[in-house]
This record gives sequence, C-alpha cells and structure tokens, in this order.
Amino acid sequence: MSTHPYSFGIEEEYFLADAETRDTPQGDLAAFHAQAKESLPETGRELVAAQIEVCTPPLTVMDEARDNLGGQRARLADIARNHGLMLLSCGTQPLARRRSQTASDGERYQDILSDLGMAARRALISGMHVHVEVPDPDARIDLMNRLLPFQPMLLALSASSPFWQGEATGMRAYRLCIFGEMPRTGFPELFADAAAHDRLVTIMTRAGAIADASYLWWSLRPSIKFPTLELRIADACTRLDDSLCLAALFRCLVRLCVRRPDLNAGLDGVSRALASENLWRAQRDGVRAELIDEALGNAVPFAQALDSVLNLIAEDAQALGCERDVARARAIVAEGTSADRQIAAADAARAVGRDERAALAAAVDWIAGAVV
Repeated sequence: MSTHPYSFGIEEEYFLADAETRDTPQGDLAAFHAQAKESLPETGRELVAAQIEVCTPPLTVMDEARDNLGGQRARLADIARNHGLMLLSCGTQPLARRRSQTASDGERYQDILSDLGMAARRALISGMHVHVEVPDPDARIDLMNRLLPFQPMLLALSASSPFWQGEATGMRAYRLCIFGEMPRTGFPELFADAAAHDRLVTIMTRAGAIADASYLWWSLRPSIKFPTLELRIADACTRLDDSLCLAALFRCLVRLCVRRPDLNAGLDGVSRALASENLWRAQRDGVRAELIDEALGNAVPFAQALDSVLNLIAEDAQALGCERDVARARAIVAEGTSADRQIAAADAARAVGRDERAALAAAVDWIAGAVV
C-alpha cells in the first residue's frame, strides 16, 4: 500500500452556450465538434450536441493533471470562441431549456433516450468523474461501501447547479435531482461482498435490464474497463482548482480506506440513511450545510466536518503529494462554491435593475470567465 501510486484520471463534461444569447446554441455544432476532435482526440460526445467531454490519461502527479486538464480547457475554450460559443463547466446551464436541445446521434445515447424517455430527455446536466486505481481490484466493493459517508462532502465542494431551466432552484447542487429521475443512480447498495455485487450484475444483464455494468450509474462504482473506483457524485467543477481538489480528496480517501480497513467497517442501513440525509443537505446548502456525524450522533458545521476529514487524510496527502490541492477545500468553504458565486453574480445583476434573464446571463458569464 505504501508504494502504490494510486494513479488517477479525471473526466469532465462541459456545456456549450451561444456567445451572444448565453443560451443553448441553435445552429449546427458539427464544425465545432470536428475541430475539437481534431485538436483533442480524447474528447467525446455527450447526451446532447451542446455538450462535450474530456478526459486525462492515467496520472500520478497532481501538477501533471493541472497541466493536462488546464490545457484541454483552454484549447476547447479557444475553439468555442472561434465558433461563436462559450465553454461552461457547471452542473446545470442556468439558461438552457430542455426543449431547445438536439440529441447526439451516437448509438449508446439513442438507446438511452429510447429506453428512458422523458427521464433521459430531462438529463441536461454535466458532472465530473474521478478514477482512482486501487492496489487490489477485488477489494473495490468493500472500499465502495466504506467511502459512502464521505460522498456528501465531495458533492458539496463541487456544487455548481443552483439554476435549472431559467429558474433559481433554492439549492446549490440541483443536478442530482435531475439525474435521480433515471434508474440505477444515487448511492450504491451496501453489498456484503464482491460476489454479491457480481450477482446483481449477472442477474440484471441476464434479465435485459442493462447491457453491462456501465449502465449502473451510481455515485461511486467499480470501473468495468480499469482497476479503479470511479467517483461520479460531483457536479462539473467550474474552476480548475476545484476539480483538482476533488480529485485529490478522493484519491487520498481511497488510500485512507486501504490503509485503515477498520474505518467505516460494518456500515448498515442506518449509516446509509444518514448518508442520504447528508446528501440532501449538501444538495440544498452546499458548504453551508450541517452534516450529521454518526459517531457523535449530532450535526456539525461543514467546516468542522471537513477539518475532521482533512486530519484523517493528512498522511495520505503527504504520501501522494496532494497537500496543496487538498488544502484548496478550505478555500472553497471560505470563498464559496461555484453555485455560491453564480448566485452572487445573478444577485448583483438584479441589484442594478437587470431582469431575471439578464441576471442568469450574468451567472453564465461568471462561469465562462472562471473555466480557464
């Protein structure tokens, strides 16, 4: 464990917006996607045409992730400008409307739209996924169980979806509400062991419910391609520093749970219910939430809960060279999340007499300005 590199990779989903209207582009986006693919071969399409995904290669050094992901963001933003577009990294696009979207033509996406109907058509959302390699791939289900209590905190730090369909939601991270309309989302079950997980996948596949385990869209899952655990709970982070912070935190938490097999062992239905309550609090209040500590039997301020986690992973952050990126979490709490900054931008626009649409356009402008 002490010498394992805990290599990691980051996937980010972005929205495209019209640079004049700040809304969903209405023209053909084929030229943008063609240039993006030529310049950055690792880019991919998402459910709708006005989205694009990037991924890093497997990495072991956080500064390499900064250079790689920052470079991809900057290049995509340049290409977007060349096509009269803006690149937005956020869980929901404040002004985008579901009815104005054009679906991607990939076979997988068309199958999802056909199978899930309105639940898929409403899924105008973007997330961030982090893969972390583990020393023993067979231990991933146990690790998935024991990482459950940390997930609400990671969502809160990434919160970037306070607006939906041109309206304020009253929440910091609304994206999961939309994603939750789809099946096989949310927290994974607490599996007794890896065999129980494999049995579920076998039955679901045999029954025709899923084509393979990649259709289990849980907030955390074992990858079917790589010897990794894949974190999927986070909103797409607007600021690069926040993305790297989330990746570093998850990487350190994985290492922590490997070296501390006693930590969160034996979680039960009460533990899962409390984690679900904390998830709701994180969705609603972001880093202003109070999170329930099962061991204390009480709710504590987010900053106190974060300090406890940072103390737990101090050894891991040092071993993995993640101290600076992990420390960013405290700055997110102090400065506010992307959701907090979007709300502030909209409020400032309203304060000088701008109408609601212009206020949300101000939030879009903040997002676009913070991406690179």
